[in-house]
Amino acid sequence: MNCKHHLLLKGFLLLLAICFIQLGIMSVKKDIIASSSGPQPGKVFAKPHIETFLYTNRLSCSLEDAVLTRQHVPQNELEDIVKRRAEEYRQHQIRMEADIASLILAPANSPLQYPITGFTISPLKKSIVPGLALHAQQRKVYKVSLSVMSGVLSVEDVQDEQVEGQGQSELIISSSNLTQLNDLLSRVSYTSTVYHIKTSDLVIFSFEDHLAMFPITIKRQSVPVLFDPGNDINSQVTIITKTFLRYEELNILLNSIRKFYPKIKILIADDSIQPRTVSGDNIEHYIMPPAKGWFAGRNLALSQVETKYFLWVDDDFVFLKDTRIESFVEIMEAVPELDILGGSVIGDPPYFILEYDEGDEEEGGCLSRIYNQFHQPLPGFDDCVLVDGVVNYFLARTDAVRRVGFDPFLKRVAHSEFFMDGLGQLLVASCERFTIGHQGHRFEKKYSHYRTQTDADKRKKLSHHFFKNYLKYVKF
Repeated sequence: MNCKHHLLLKGFLLLLAICFIQLGIMSVKKDIIASSSGPQPGKVFAKPHIETFLYTNRLSCSLEDAVLTRQHVPQNELEDIVKRRAEEYRQHQIRMEADIASLILAPANSPLQYPITGFTISPLKKSIVPGLALHAQQRKVYKVSLSVMSGVLSVEDVQDEQVEGQGQSELIISSSNLTQLNDLLSRVSYTSTVYHIKTSDLVIFSFEDHLAMFPITIKRQSVPVLFDPGNDINSQVTIITKTFLRYEELNILLNSIRKFYPKIKILIADDSIQPRTVSGDNIEHYIMPPAKGWFAGRNLALSQVETKYFLWVDDDFVFLKDTRIESFVEIMEAVPELDILGGSVIGDPPYFILEYDEGDEEEGGCLSRIYNQFHQPLPGFDDCVLVDGVVNYFLARTDAVRRVGFDPFLKRVAHSEFFMDGLGQLLVASCERFTIGHQGHRFEKKYSHYRTQTDADKRKKLSHHFFKNYLKYVKF
């Protein structure tokens, strides 16, 4: 095929694609207008559905050698649990539904001018819709329409009959003069009529056979919550740990911290069977109910942090001369988007990624943990990498981790589960050069009894993932 024929074919395919897009848009407009009579039954906050236009193909997921979580749910309870799980997932989708404008396609050569990325407004407030205009050739009459779902439209300071639908969800504007029409469009306002702290609406803007859609984000403004970093590392970072029956190891850790950081605050959550006194300058020791659990202790310690950052360490770690908290802080301050920055522990894989497929709505998704893989280098710090999870030695933003929290159901063996819950919410990186020592394991019968996860514990954990994380398969 010569170049001329090749270009003609490409042009034909492009025109065909545009036609399909425009046909799809017109179908969407009919569906949206038809459904604009009100919220669907059972939904407090209704949003327009544009699945016919933004179609995502969902496939049932599977993982080789993965565990089928359903098999670990007690069979006599399975039917009721599946029903409750489905209802909770439905409500989760309503709460967490992505903005309807995650993908908006603009038709080619449209005479309509509009804010393609939309704009933001407070709930129950009025705002001028920015950037509306029509660029069309000579007509006897120019007529445009705009429609919304969760608000009303009007034209400010208009006294004639060129506007139909003032204060309603559909507005029609017409004029024999294009300049006058554009003046009217410049005064179109939108008023939110549904109170919600974070939702959205979709504007349908049309002229003859041309149609455009753009979003309105309806969002309550939030108040900043800031931590005063002070003037030194002691006012920036709190060290937190959880201990259980390992006071010898804990004392070694504390002594090593004090060797390099004599004034930094240390918080200890302790659920030992017979707790001992742990004291020292700027050390806070919190006694928990016996054997309450690993993540419950993390939550307790985290709840008492007053600094911008906290450094998590296990109670059997030991600070080395290269264990420099300042290095963590330097990077976190340079990259404000980062939520967690991990180091390396001698003998442990430093990081992992999580592969997640949401699967289908009935069965649930698939999740797999893959060690020693990363997404890409951290920009500006080529010896650090962006990942999904790190080892038990990390610096984190206090407010970010509090939003995710640690699941207190997980008592004996838990770590990756926190990063599972934070997937898509926490930006995580790892720098292997930030090292900490690991004390040699000392066998202690009572500790090993509580620490070892039984088969029953494993089944409960997998059943928990089946419901809580809506997982069909999981692979650690």
